[in-house]
Amino acid sequence: MVNAPKSSCAIKEKNMRRQKRVAAIHDISCFGRCSLTVALPVISAAGIETSVIPTAVLSTHTGGLSGYTYRDLTEDIMPVAEHWKSLGLDFDALYTGFVGSAEQLDILCRVVDMFRTDDNFVLVDPVMADNGVLYKVFNNEFPEKMKKLVAKADIVIPNITEASLLVGKPYMDGPYTENYITDLIEGLAGFDVKKIVLTGVFFDAETIGTANYDCATKELSYTMAGRIEGYYHGTGDLFGSGLCAALLRGLDLSRAARAAVDLTVSSIARTKAAGTDVRFGVNFEEGLGDFIKEINMLGKEVG
Repeated sequence: MVNAPKSSCAIKEKNMRRQKRVAAIHDISCFGRCSLTVALPVISAAGIETSVIPTAVLSTHTGGLSGYTYRDLTEDIMPVAEHWKSLGLDFDALYTGFVGSAEQLDILCRVVDMFRTDDNFVLVDPVMADNGVLYKVFNNEFPEKMKKLVAKADIVIPNITEASLLVGKPYMDGPYTENYITDLIEGLAGFDVKKIVLTGVFFDAETIGTANYDCATKELSYTMAGRIEGYYHGTGDLFGSGLCAALLRGLDLSRAARAAVDLTVSSIARTKAAGTDVRFGVNFEEGLGDFIKEINMLGKEVG
């Protein structure tokens, strides 16, 4: 059997493929809904082929669950990417989340360079901090390292704490002022990204959501929903995955944010009503049908 040249395989694969494809690069927690255990089902449910590069394998996520196991997969990231490249694979989006070390950040920058094209987008969730505090697994130099990956993004989706660390502005507790939010967005725009979605934005005690900014059009919009008290693990990953899926389905930034916010908030409400241990993540699975319906409805509005 004669193998066709790799270049021919790449051209054939590219021309024949119609289904969207994303490469999701996150850790995977075997229990506790976050990272890849959220990204894979959410994006796949939207009809998008989801390929993954696990950066680490944990028995559970680290939020409030002690005694977890951790296997670092740093050495496997580049071999996976190089094998994909040898197969002539391409992607409509690259989506990165939690990155466990500065070394992995450097590797992911190389992976982005390998697969970036004029026709795809790179979505970076700079997971490293929340509530004004850097996560314990990172040292104070980590935000400076994260800037290298953010600078390669087309779309960046930090929370307020992460944004303040990236742009070097003091963190403030909410409720926020529009001037504070605008200052953070202007700082993030300095990374030469195309779109910004700032999460955890609230101006009063009743609502919370996102600030969405298109750097080309200078359009700023807000996507808000009713605030539900409590801290629920994995909701940032759920929002990011929903946003990525909605964008790949053709929604513009504000509509994609609407669908992702609704998925996240409804999942939190469902989990709270059931009295589920908040450490176990939120019940998004039962909301995927409604999420797809909303994407389809918003997509018709765009069309």
